[in-house]
Amino acid sequence: QVQLVESGGGLVQAGGSLRLSCAASGRTFSGYVMGWFRQVPGKEREFVAATRWSGGSTAVADSVKGRFTISRDIAQNSMYLQMNSLKPEDSAIYYCAAGKPRIWVAGTEYDYWGQGTQVTVSS
Repeated sequence: QVQLVESGGGLVQAGGSLRLSCAASGRTFSGYVMGWFRQVPGKEREFVAATRWSGGSTAVADSVKGRFTISRDIAQNSMYLQMNSLKPEDSAIYYCAAGKPRIWVAGTEYDYWGQGTQVTVSS
């Protein structure tokens, strides 16, 4: 079955960096969009970034533009989120997702989700 497994979260000071990884398995993701979302308990899930598995288009939320970079490595069957200049408001559980969304920022249109990885940014 399809599995998305996130890793790389942790505790970092404001201004620091983290690199999240999402290991994908269980099917061919050609034609899929791979995305990163985040959620703070009690708040709505928020789109962070997405990219086509086959390459080309990417999208990044305005709140992280210029600080976060999404990438993927087909040979490693993995997707990454490089997060620089982290702020306390970036603290959340970060989720990896895969699907064929018409609207990339709509989490409801993704079919597969990972279990999440916690990112905590201290001030």
